[in-house]
Amino acid sequence: MRAPFLPALLLTGGLLVGATVFGASLLQPETGASGRTPAASAPAQAEVVETVSEGEAAPNVVSAAPESAPQEAIPPAPEPEAALPPPPPPLPASASVSGIRHEYQRLNNCGPVTVGMALSRWGGGLDQYDIAPRLKPNRGDVNVSPEELASFARSQGMDVHLATNGDRPLLKRLLAAGYPVVVETWFVTHDSGGMGHYRLLTGYDDAKGAFSALDSYLGPLSMPYARFDELWRSFGRTFLVVSPPERAGEVRELLGFRANPVAEKREALRVALAEAGRRQDAVGWLNVGQAKLALGDARGAARAFDQAFAAKADPTLDPTRSARVVGGLPWRALWYTFGPLEAYTRTGRYADVLRLTGAVLRDAPAHEEALYWRGRALSALGRTAGAKAAYREAVRLRPGYVRAQAALASL
Repeated sequence: MRAPFLPALLLTGGLLVGATVFGASLLQPETGASGRTPAASAPAQAEVVETVSEGEAAPNVVSAAPESAPQEAIPPAPEPEAALPPPPPPLPASASVSGIRHEYQRLNNCGPVTVGMALSRWGGGLDQYDIAPRLKPNRGDVNVSPEELASFARSQGMDVHLATNGDRPLLKRLLAAGYPVVVETWFVTHDSGGMGHYRLLTGYDDAKGAFSALDSYLGPLSMPYARFDELWRSFGRTFLVVSPPERAGEVRELLGFRANPVAEKREALRVALAEAGRRQDAVGWLNVGQAKLALGDARGAARAFDQAFAAKADPTLDPTRSARVVGGLPWRALWYTFGPLEAYTRTGRYADVLRLTGAVLRDAPAHEEALYWRGRALSALGRTAGAKAAYREAVRLRPGYVRAQAALASL
């Protein structure tokens, strides 16, 4: 607003000072008790100034206070800091979980034996002769998946946390609290080569730098931290925690952020990407693909699996049969890992699915998961008769195979 014209001789120092103070009071933003400008204050004031005509009194506006020396602004009171959660108690230098019954396995029975040993910690009395017929209804089954182990433990009234991307601090927390941990690792034998194998971790010792484990094939053993992690990463550091339902709250606290499935999967992808970028090996890219698939990114997973198959093979994973590889992976890798079959099916790469499942079934004809994914590819290609045959064989080998039953019923 412009002021009316006044002769220069009528202007006084007092009016100049008063105009300055009054103008400053109009331009000064309102402050709340905290000293911060409320979000709505400045726009509201601007609206009043723009709509009041010259010479009019602003309705419902309190007149300015008498002129006085400007008061010193009161600094805002500091906000109280949010209370941080107390740090976790320090872990002991060693720990051992007692009360677990060890059992040696029969052929290909490491899964049934290991889950039975985990259940024995909580009073379970089943052995492999009770468990194997339910998990392996046919003797030629070379793989019991972690999901199958988890399903069986839940059928016994237990809670199970199954995930990837475990690490040493997590394992130590669980073990120190009395929870043995089922881990899926790579296993190299002198006569049969490299393969998947379950073990039950029962303790650790920082002075020795090793975990203690009950192995269904080798018996009780000590596993140096670094060597154990190399074998564990072949399966994305998969772990299962079997516990009674009444201990669910304690297990959630021990898991920390991993109790949130989405946060757990995102962290698994972050770790896998960093590791694959650093090492550029087949196992690293396989873990990236699995992590992307878990988050629903089938195309990204397929690209990662392509990198795994294109990577240079690691002969230490199967030193006796190093020539038998699938791309950069040991030839038995797809007996246990079905992520590439799923990602390629979901992205329409059916020829790749048929090629990979054909290789698996040549070595393991009773592999029901390979038959299922082969059926999916044949069905998508319109080869209905072949798809039905694959699904029927998968259901014959595992009568409770729900996915194959549903796929067969849909044809």
